[in-house]
Amino acid sequence: MSGGTIVYKTAEEIEYIRNSSLLVGKTLAEVAKNLKPGVTTSSLDAIAEKFIRDHGATPSFKGYHGFKHTLCISVNEEVVHGMPGARVIKEGDVVSVDCGAFMNGYHGDSAYTFPVGEVNEDTLQLLRVTKTSLLKGIEQAKVGNRIGDISATIQSYAEKNGYGVVRELVGHGIGKQLHEKPEVANYGKRGSGPQLKAGMTIAIEPMINRGTRSIIQLKDGWTIITGDRKPSAHFEHTIAITEAGPDILSTFSYIELAIEENSYITEKIETLA
Repeated sequence: MSGGTIVYKTAEEIEYIRNSSLLVGKTLAEVAKNLKPGVTTSSLDAIAEKFIRDHGATPSFKGYHGFKHTLCISVNEEVVHGMPGARVIKEGDVVSVDCGAFMNGYHGDSAYTFPVGEVNEDTLQLLRVTKTSLLKGIEQAKVGNRIGDISATIQSYAEKNGYGVVRELVGHGIGKQLHEKPEVANYGKRGSGPQLKAGMTIAIEPMINRGTRSIIQLKDGWTIITGDRKPSAHFEHTIAITEAGPDILSTFSYIELAIEENSYITEKIETLA
């Protein structure tokens, strides 16, 4: 993670981050339009890279610590950092797609997990809980609260539903660097960690497993899988801390419009009460 201090953003800088984050949402929508059984993860990656570059931006992930792709595409038991390649998407897969875009000097970052075709109800519930945990975490991103308030809220909600919360991978600050301080864990204690102040920009990204919280890194040096090979889900928003409350800079709206138009994605992931 870059640097040792939190970088606070001006209102103008937050708008730059918003623009990059909105482009990420539109890119993920392009992926959603093309996501179906029979497509390769590399073909989805190519669509995303072209879309980002056609809009005057560059992929944040490509070249980052040697990563060679635009997207992280993680299927079923893969938690995060799955590398696009020859893998073919199949009926019943759940596919996490994580994307970053760099434009006008600032990064945006977001992720969404898609159910492809008929996915079993237990796994669909995992996706619903993970998405809801993200929104509940964001509700805690208020001036005067602490990072631990976000972390503990995500953890308690996911664990209350019987799921494993990944601890080794965390959310992060974001701005001119893709990964800045502070780290935003998905577990922790309320009232702990850095205090939230106006001008902070962070990416909150619950990574929740249907079974154990333990993970394994594959020999490719990137892909993370669940220790028990059960499915995992991942949703992410980039947000700004403001005096008026949390401001979500990324969006799922383009993605969810694309889902409604894609007959191969048969379940729209609704948040829970």
